[in-house]
Amino acid sequence: MTDLSVRELPIFPLPDLVLFPEEVLPLHIFESRYRIMLQTVLERDSRFGVIRWDPRAKKLADVGCCAEIVQHQTSEDGRSNIITLGQQRFRVLEVVREAPYRTAMVSWIEDKQVENHEDLNKLAQEVSTALKDVVSLTGKLTDTDPSLPEELPDLPRELSFWIASHLAGPVADEQQSLLELIDTNDRLKRELEMLDQTRKQLAARTVLKDTLSNVDKANG
Repeated sequence: MTDLSVRELPIFPLPDLVLFPEEVLPLHIFESRYRIMLQTVLERDSRFGVIRWDPRAKKLADVGCCAEIVQHQTSEDGRSNIITLGQQRFRVLEVVREAPYRTAMVSWIEDKQVENHEDLNKLAQEVSTALKDVVSLTGKLTDTDPSLPEELPDLPRELSFWIASHLAGPVADEQQSLLELIDTNDRLKRELEMLDQTRKQLAARTVLKDTLSNVDKANG
């Protein structure tokens, strides 16, 4: 009997990039080994594994995200532009081969079953509010009008993945940690901590900016 939770998957390592479920990832394929990989993948189920390569530690992460090719275009010189969509997360069990491209046996990862939906939905609402506050304060501080997508995920799990994938700055380590968590509640709690810290910092900077602005007006 075949174990459907384990399969061999082509692996595409990317420096300090963490793909999350439901996120779009465009890629330019030009190396010969990945051209071969792309051709093989398109002949099968259009799926391969995206996994973070840490250039400092010089190692692959243990957990990645399956990417499904939804669009592809190949030029005459063999280079390809593809659009992929993040699907299931996976854990690398064993690297099967390195050439002509890396493949690995992987097992799929899912979040734990939710025990208290009411508490989780309440937490998701707090995270959503904190996110909106951060966006609003950023706009005031920079005199811009940043906005969130109209279709921001409202389900807790999907919201947690969306926020994790849109963290700003050099945050690959944090993103990788969030990808590896298998509890939606834990992921949202960690994101709430980060957003609340950012919210407080932005609020303080906004007060300082308003104070200086009022001083300039008084002196002017």
